[in-house]
Parts: sequence; C-alpha cells; structure tokens
Amino acid sequence: MTTSDPISLFLKDEAATIRFGEDLALALKAGDCLALSGDLGAGKSSLARAILRAIADDEELEVPSPTFTLVQSYDLRIQVSHFDLYRLGDPAELAELGFDEALQNGICLVEWPEMAEGELPASRISLRLEHEGTGRRLTITAAEKTAARIRRVLDIRSFLADAGYQDAKRRFLTGDASLRAYESVYPKKGERKILMDWPPLPDGPPVLDGKPYPKVAHLAENAYPFVAIANVLRGWGFAAPEIYKVDYNKGILLIEDLGTEGVLDDDGQPIVQRYRQSVACLAHLHSMQIPQDIPATASHTHHIPDFDRTAMKMEVRLVLDWHIAWKRGTAPTDAEREEYLAIWDDLIDELQSAEKNLLLRDFHSPNIIWREHESGIRKIGIIDFQDSMIGPTAYDLASIVQDARVTIEPNLFRQLMDDYLTLRRAQGGFDEAKFMKAWAIMSAQRNCKLAGLWVRLLQRDSKPGYLKHMPRTLAYLQVAFEHETLAPLRDWCARAGIGQSES
Repeated sequence: MTTSDPISLFLKDEAATIRFGEDLALALKAGDCLALSGDLGAGKSSLARAILRAIADDEELEVPSPTFTLVQSYDLRIQVSHFDLYRLGDPAELAELGFDEALQNGICLVEWPEMAEGELPASRISLRLEHEGTGRRLTITAAEKTAARIRRVLDIRSFLADAGYQDAKRRFLTGDASLRAYESVYPKKGERKILMDWPPLPDGPPVLDGKPYPKVAHLAENAYPFVAIANVLRGWGFAAPEIYKVDYNKGILLIEDLGTEGVLDDDGQPIVQRYRQSVACLAHLHSMQIPQDIPATASHTHHIPDFDRTAMKMEVRLVLDWHIAWKRGTAPTDAEREEYLAIWDDLIDELQSAEKNLLLRDFHSPNIIWREHESGIRKIGIIDFQDSMIGPTAYDLASIVQDARVTIEPNLFRQLMDDYLTLRRAQGGFDEAKFMKAWAIMSAQRNCKLAGLWVRLLQRDSKPGYLKHMPRTLAYLQVAFEHETLAPLRDWCARAGIGQSES
C-alpha cells in the first residue's frame, strides 16, 4: 500500500471542524475505516458527529457517545459504525464487537484507535487532531487513492469559496452509471444549487483503432459539451440548467437546481401526464435545427459529434463483448460476431435518409425534472445532455417511450407514440414511414447496447443493481423486432439465445 503525503488543515473553530466533517463524508465509501485520534477535547467526537449527520442528511440526528457501549451503529445511506475504544479491555475484543463485519458492510469511525492499533486495517484513514492556538490542526494520512478522494472534496470546497460560497453546506445528491457524482449545495442565502463532480480520468484501454471507448463512442470527456449544449437549449427556451461557475481543468461545475420532482410516482411508476408532456417537449426540440458548431466559452467551440456508424457499432458490440458470455457461458464465435456486425452495417445503411437532428442521448426518467409551476416546454427540466450528438431523432423518442429504468406498459407506449407523431405531423414535412423505420432501428440499437451495458456494470464496475433492468430491456427489444426491417437481427438474436425471458 502506497501512503500519500500527509494532508494538514487548520480548523479555526468548531464550525470549521463541522464543515470539514460534512465535506469528508462526501469522500467516504463502504470499506473505509477512519481512525480519529487526539487529546481530550481536541474535537474527535465533534468530527464524528458531523460525519454521521452529513451521511444521514439530518442535522438533528442523535449521536450518543459510544464510550460505554463501545459501538453504535447507524443504518444510513451507507451503514456507519461508530466505535469508541477508550474502555476496550483487550485489542482482541474488537473482533467480538463485530468490527470486521461492520467494515465489510459500511464505514467504521474509530475514536481512540491507539487501544487496538494492531487490529485496525493498514489501509485506514488516520486523522489526528491537536490544539493549535484557538483552533485545531488536523493531520490526515491515508493510502494514495483514498487521499485523492479527500483532496477532491477539498478542491471542491475551494471551488465553492471562489464562487462566493465558502460556508455553503454540501450534501450527497446522487451518482450515476458513469463516474460523475452530484452534490446539493445550500448557500447561507439563496436557493439550493447543484454541483457536478466530473473528475478528468486517464484514457482507458484501446478498444478500436488504438482509441479508448469514450473516444470511439464520442462520449463527452470534459465539461465543454455540457456547457455549450445547456446554453443552446436555454437560448431556445428549454429548461436546461444555468451554469454559474466551471473549472474545466478539474471538472467541477456549479449549476442551477431545476427542482426535485421527477416523472415517476412514489412507487416508481410513470405519471402519464408528465410522460406525455416530456414527449411533447421532445417533438418541439425535433422541430428545430441546431448548428453543429456551438460556443462553450468565448475561446472554445464545441463540435457536436455525429452519431455515426463507428459509434453505433461500438455500442451494439456490448452484446458481443459482455452479454452473450454472461447469458450462455461461452463467448460468441468469430462467425457470430461477423454476422451480427454485418447485420448492423445493413441497418445503419437504412438510416441514411432518416431525419437527423440533436440527440440528447439519455432522455428518460432519471434525467427529466417535472416543473409544475412552469408552462409549455419549460415544464420539462433537461439535465443530462453532455453526450449529445447529431443523429436520427428517433433515438430520443425510443429513450423515453421505452424508458430503460421503468416499465412503460403497452397502453402508455401507444399513447406516447401517438402524441409524438400527431405533433410532428402538424409541424409539416414529416415522413412518418421513414421515421418509424428509424425508430425500430434506434430502439434495437439502444436496447442491444443496454443489454451489454448492464452486464458490464455488474462484472467490470461491481454495480449489480442495474441488472434488474435486463428483462425490461429485452422485452423492449422484442417490440423493435416487430418492424420487418429488423427481421435479420431478430433471427440472429434468437439463434444466439438472447430473448425477453432472461432474468
């Protein structure tokens, strides 16, 4: 284990200690052990309490001292076990307190770690508090990768200070299937804002022509596309977030909070009115023509990439690279791969005359905000568009009417399709037959990608929760197969064992 250089911070008062604890909570994940040491009154309990309350997002959370019970457990967003070892009789008793199990399932906060020094993991985060003048000096030592997480939250705090929000409260909001994470930022005055944490990453392994996956699939690798597309959408009257401040080098953005309401009810089911309004918003977007080169800043122009043959085929390869071996235990043969990719070449050829415009790429329930008090297209808040491309407009309609994360029942599907087609016919110049063929191809393309992506998230990224979407994805694929153009792909999938009955 490589240990980083120590991180040293001066905490001028109790408020600074609490603020750091809240920030540190954003850097923690299951498996982290925090060893809090220092003299009596140095602030260990204050720091532990701040971490717990931040993870709970509850400033009134009762946090009793575990001095006599030795351990207090909290079932929060991440499970946390708070140990106080001051009265530990023997270091070996730590195992009897369930320390190993607690660390496996969550975070362990350990006060007085000196009482069981040899029993704590070598990878622990050590935080030492010492009195310094009227404040405290905090020294942190940790493994290099763990320390990088801590430095990241400190960088974000500096970013907020530069934006005029030095004392703003931060809370975890959400993560996504990518490596982006989001925080809620609560200034002392004014409305909540959203912070997008999008750290730059080194290129991954080459997957095609010496290029890593994001470059082949034209995925956004920095904040410029997000800012450029947001500004264009706002200029057209759509509800995209205003961008308040950006650090392009570090990948930190402070943006407008469009609201907290989504398009699903409390049981996670579609709210019909909100889906219909979303489709109407999309139909309006598809009636407008966006230029392919748009400014992100005064000195940077973003060229919106084409959703081209290379990108489409790279995505549908996920079925070959991940899904089939997971499904049947054996990788596809060379002949299977060649036939599958040849089928996709033919299908992509069919798209040459399809209507093409801006694709948001992930226009579905996790990325749509419902804004009850707005009107028209501004009722729909659009928040995820950094991977936008120029391509067949039918792709985005497939995204919403076959929502990857919620089942769209046949009656609602038909209603949404009819709503969209009715609006597009009224705009004039709409070739419905060509559009429906493109819709079937784009539906198949998206669902083939997802069928592989869910497995990749499980096996490569240790995110098993996405696998629950597999049966729905495969059922949606069967709908696409109803179009005669998809017959070759339908037959190939049947022979390969890809069907909607998988679970």
